[in-house]
Amino acid sequence: QVQLVESGGGLVQPGGSLRLSCAASGTIFCIKAMGWFRQAPGKQRELVARMTGNGKTNYGDSVKGRFTISRDNARNTVYLQMNSLNPDDTAVYYCNIDIWNLGFDSSYAYWGQGTQVTVSS
Repeated sequence: QVQLVESGGGLVQPGGSLRLSCAASGTIFCIKAMGWFRQAPGKQRELVARMTGNGKTNYGDSVKGRFTISRDNARNTVYLQMNSLNPDDTAVYYCNIDIWNLGFDSSYAYWGQGTQVTVSS
């Protein structure tokens, strides 16, 4: 079983920065992908950033050039550096890790509890 614990959210002024962290614990054989999603009130959950196990990244259009996803494999931790924040970035941010089952024929997705990011003056 794998558990994800998120941290780093909070209140920030427009133009400011935050760094989210997501620490994974448990048995991890091989990561298929990891990423960050967000959901604002009245909106559907959307992709923020995603990284495959071999390091390929993709970002939501609204955050390209401002957000950066990274990972520390030694600490089983995923990060999201968020710069130039604006009020439209206000949402609950969820960490996601998709882990291969043994045999690489299927995978299972794990989700963090979510962390609130509020951008307001």
